[in-house]
Amino acid sequence: MRAQQQVPVAADRPIRRLSIARASMMTPKASPKLAKYMEPVREEGQKKKKTRSMFSWLGGDSSKKKNKEVLETVSEGLRKIYKQKLLPLEEFHKFHDFHSPALDDPDFDAKPMILLVGQYSTGKTTFIRYLLESDFPGIRIGPEPTTDRFIAVMHGDEEGSIPGNALVVDAKKQFRALSGFGNAFLNRFQCSTLPNQVLESVTIVDTPGILSGEKQRIDRGYDFTGVLEWFAERVDRIILLFDAHKLDISDEFKRCIEALAGNEDKIRIVLNKSDMVDHQQLMRVYGALMWSLGKVFKTPEVSRVYLGSFWDHPLHYDLNRRLFQDEQHDLFQDLQALPRNAALRKLNDLIKRARLAKVHAYIIAELRKQMPSMIGKDKKKKDLIQNLDKIYEQLQREHNISPGDFPDVNKMREKLQTQDFSKFNPLKPKLLEVVDGMLATDIARLMAQIPKEEAAAPAGSNGSADPTVRGGAFSQTTEAETPFGFGRGEGFDKGADEAEWVVSRERTTADSTFESLGPVNGYLSGRAAKEHMVKSKLPNSVLGKVWKLADIDKDGQLDADEFALANYLINLKLEGHEIPSELPKHLIPPSKRGEQDPVYPSLNDNDE
Repeated sequence: MRAQQQVPVAADRPIRRLSIARASMMTPKASPKLAKYMEPVREEGQKKKKTRSMFSWLGGDSSKKKNKEVLETVSEGLRKIYKQKLLPLEEFHKFHDFHSPALDDPDFDAKPMILLVGQYSTGKTTFIRYLLESDFPGIRIGPEPTTDRFIAVMHGDEEGSIPGNALVVDAKKQFRALSGFGNAFLNRFQCSTLPNQVLESVTIVDTPGILSGEKQRIDRGYDFTGVLEWFAERVDRIILLFDAHKLDISDEFKRCIEALAGNEDKIRIVLNKSDMVDHQQLMRVYGALMWSLGKVFKTPEVSRVYLGSFWDHPLHYDLNRRLFQDEQHDLFQDLQALPRNAALRKLNDLIKRARLAKVHAYIIAELRKQMPSMIGKDKKKKDLIQNLDKIYEQLQREHNISPGDFPDVNKMREKLQTQDFSKFNPLKPKLLEVVDGMLATDIARLMAQIPKEEAAAPAGSNGSADPTVRGGAFSQTTEAETPFGFGRGEGFDKGADEAEWVVSRERTTADSTFESLGPVNGYLSGRAAKEHMVKSKLPNSVLGKVWKLADIDKDGQLDADEFALANYLINLKLEGHEIPSELPKHLIPPSKRGEQDPVYPSLNDNDE
């Protein structure tokens, strides 16, 4: 009995020890290898908490740091969403090997850039000198190809030049990616700095004159059109200059214009030296230029062509002086608005880049998908490259993509020749979802942030918060103080600096018409005045504005002075001038000024 009773007791202990051993074996211990992978997970969780509050303005999440986040700029937001959401997709599908290098921090913070492109001796360098009203280091002007390099004209405390090899290693400049074009290009690239008020707001890039004839057969030694394409993606405005005497578009010029494809919204066309031909020839030259551009751009619509002569020499044919003045004013207004629209341009370029990156991902994934795993890779690769246009059509149908979003098929074929398709990554839906979310949500929030940022901008030196280009040829303050300012002494400004009421010079006919309409007690009724005013054939909406301005005392009828004023305003409108929203003080009839402050001070006023 004792032996039988001891057996279970003896057997119990090993079983208990075995259970403890098994339990200890089953307890999850963090091995060094496992701990290595678990630690980043913990850190990632902590980072997410910080990121959620740091970038809550991108995701709509409230945070205690709200006051701090409001101070972040649109450029800062673009940089963050690019690096966090778009860059991973680009790197995963080798976007930078095919299209454009990755964006650096200076690309988001750089001043607006203006790129000048044109054949030699069309006045590109002279145009820059005209804008700056000063020379810059490295300037060379002549009838032959004198600018043999790309020159970035930037603001600096002192005049100087920075060679290309030194420029591309400067982390504060936006030109680092240009190092990929090699020494042959970098030896033809420089930055010229000088203290100039215009350059405080913009950077201007001068380019070598595009060759024609036998000269274009000479190889430059670097990818000239590739450099132009790189600049075109990053600048805010592209100015194509033409000479009124040289409208032929050479083969190299045609390739350069084709390299600008996709950036048509940035292009402005200038027909320079327009004063060298008379009015009749200018119309013929303008028509011929529009016809040539339509063939090169391959679109029925062509950007506006600005006519002018952008230098400080006397005009050869003075007949078109007013036309050139108006054209220059419109072009300068467009250029002056670049700083104000810089954030919007960067936003637009990022959207275009994101759309291209998505399409590129679909193309690369499809090529990887159709590659065999073992045999016949080279033959299949050739077939895929040859039938790339059919793959484009297939992807358009499968993913409902617009044909305009696809890259140029010939350029893509050329790039694919040196690639190993088997090393392409398959499609990763998560990366595409992140980019779609960026386009749908983050971009919209940044769009809403732009007007707030403009409203919160500190006032400039002129007291205005409007960030426009000033100085040089853009300076309007000096011109406004002289009779040569834009619009001075013309249209509704005519007679502003004279003591005599300007309407009285031309009222002889108006007075006789007034009497013939049968005024009652010196006043014309609205009906009688209308019957006369509609003879001008102006729309009723315009005549209504004229009536409101001419009826000074708002009694619904016109006396002789008011009728003369109405006729004067109608004639100005018929000459092409716009009706002002308020009547200028110098146009108010002397009989209606009454107790108001006189327009001009009287020399006989005696203080009492």
